[in-house]
Amino acid sequence: MRFAHDTGLIFWSQLRSNLRNPIWVMIGLSQPILYLVLFGPLIKGIAPALGTDVDPWKILTPGLVIQTGLMGSLFAGFAIISELRAGVIERQRVTPADRGALLLGRVLKDMVVLIVQALVLVGVAVLAFGLRPDPLGLVLSVLLIAVMSAGLAAASYALGLWARQEGTLASVLNTLTLPIMLLSGILLPMAVGPNWLRDIAKANPFSHTVDAARALFRGDFGSTDVYLGTGVTVAIALVLMVIGARSFARENA
Repeated sequence: MRFAHDTGLIFWSQLRSNLRNPIWVMIGLSQPILYLVLFGPLIKGIAPALGTDVDPWKILTPGLVIQTGLMGSLFAGFAIISELRAGVIERQRVTPADRGALLLGRVLKDMVVLIVQALVLVGVAVLAFGLRPDPLGLVLSVLLIAVMSAGLAAASYALGLWARQEGTLASVLNTLTLPIMLLSGILLPMAVGPNWLRDIAKANPFSHTVDAARALFRGDFGSTDVYLGTGVTVAIALVLMVIGARSFARENA
């Protein structure tokens, strides 16, 4: 009970901070919407090469939701560096709050923010571009991406406490983010690439998350992409959560 109570306190504290200054949430959402508007017509142009009944918006939109989750969660560590500099982390260290709750409350806040951003992005695609995702598939895909985001956010918070400087953290994250995004097929399916590139992309676990999300958007629940992508995503998220939690606890000892 105490753990749940402490987690709730941290969650509401972090969420209120976002509500008081929502500009970063809006900025995080503006880029995917811009991609939706400007990159969508290009996807429509190559849609015939992907299949006769392919809906380009069911390819692009889930990829952009994943992009939102990747960018938002990977860069969550910058917030904790700011809190560290302001003395917030030092004050929390001397409280009897559970160290796991200090991390989980923040991660849950990031998951909620991502879910809201995802629903807004999908809403724009539905209203402006005629996207018609499977309702259950939409819910399941957003939950899957939120799980992915939780693992990445936990690792990012631990990295932020380790780096302690925005420049150091930015160098690490920028090195990781670009290959993850390029080799996940977020904007274009890897199926349109050469064989050697597709083989490399298979080693990127997030490419399986993208494939699973697209299959769920289509309502193709029996696809092997769904089972493989869900298993890989959950496994990676759990590993990152454990690593992040242990590192976070060690930095807050």
